[in-house]
Amino acid sequence: MTPPPGIPKAVWVLGFVSLFMDVSSEMIHSLLPVFMVSALGASAFAVGLVEGGAEATALIAKVFSGTLSDSLGRRKGLTVFGYGLGALSKPLFALAGTIPAVLAARFIDRIGKGMRGSPRDALIADLTPEPIRGAAYGLRQSLDTIGAFLGPVFAILLMILLSGNYRAVFWFAVIPGLLAVALLVAGVHEPETSAAARPARAPIHRETLRELSGSYWWIVAVGAIFTLARFSEAFLILRARQSGLADALAPAVLILMNVVYAASAYPAGRLADHMDRRFLLAGGLLVLIAANLALARAQGLAMAALGVALWGLHMGLTQGLLATMVAAAAPGHLRGTAFGFFNLASGGAMLAASVLAGTLWDTIGASATFYAGAIFSAVALALLMTRQAPRIPPTPSPAVKEA
Repeated sequence: MTPPPGIPKAVWVLGFVSLFMDVSSEMIHSLLPVFMVSALGASAFAVGLVEGGAEATALIAKVFSGTLSDSLGRRKGLTVFGYGLGALSKPLFALAGTIPAVLAARFIDRIGKGMRGSPRDALIADLTPEPIRGAAYGLRQSLDTIGAFLGPVFAILLMILLSGNYRAVFWFAVIPGLLAVALLVAGVHEPETSAAARPARAPIHRETLRELSGSYWWIVAVGAIFTLARFSEAFLILRARQSGLADALAPAVLILMNVVYAASAYPAGRLADHMDRRFLLAGGLLVLIAANLALARAQGLAMAALGVALWGLHMGLTQGLLATMVAAAAPGHLRGTAFGFFNLASGGAMLAASVLAGTLWDTIGASATFYAGAIFSAVALALLMTRQAPRIPPTPSPAVKEA
């Protein structure tokens, strides 16, 4: 049997692009909930609205970028535009003095994320043969998560060196964002197969949507309910702060989460290439239930830390896996559209989940927020077990030239 080919160099480059951009973003996002609450006087509901609205904007924008990339038959230009917009949004956080200004900065930042997400994910599928596609998504996710770990580390160090000056830290975040864009422009070359597979009609078309199978729409439904259970990570930071964590150390929450996330994402991607993906996803949901219960019952930092670590483990088990399942269920010429509609459903769920989380936090208490997350996780698990997940068995593939 011919061994599976190595992961293309362009996928590695895309992983490092994600790493640099996540360093930039997480230097800001790991401090933003505390900045909004302590410096700007925001409520938990306001934090949920800002974070949920921002993340939903990113996910919803992916449907347009995905369908546009399919229509154009090209992925890289939209990916560059999205990363560039994200980099240019970073100075706005340093200048923001009100909650609406923070919301505007987050909106622009997440529009950039939405514009790059679906074309980038579809580009990885274009670059990578099916037998190692799970590993490729897992690799990119691991490198992305290493950046999400390093960003909060730099945020803590800079907060100490700059005597707790949030805005100065936000200015430093501009640098890795610009490096990410430069690396993408110089280091990724799009395969010609993307242009050759361009459809004759616009992707959002009644006949085209019929080409997306029932298995694909089932994955969309599971992903949306899943997202209801994992609202914005800002609430993890607020829970740790409530449990006694100092404001300057707030980024430590995301450091812990992302260490576990990064360590588990690539092995989970490899497993997804060799086992029934439904059972791997079910394992991630069980871990998410445990994470929500630990955070609901947390009375101190130890239990809160356990909940955060379990949250990171569930992310590692599921995020690259969901991308692999979408890619497997969608025709090659509609991958951008498929990722777009998947993210559209998840975006609506993310907004609803984060607003609900903030409302429960303010009206009943923090524990109610996490108990609700556990309930939604159980519902997603029940839906998952009602049907066999689509899986394309790995097949022998000759080595391909690295991009």
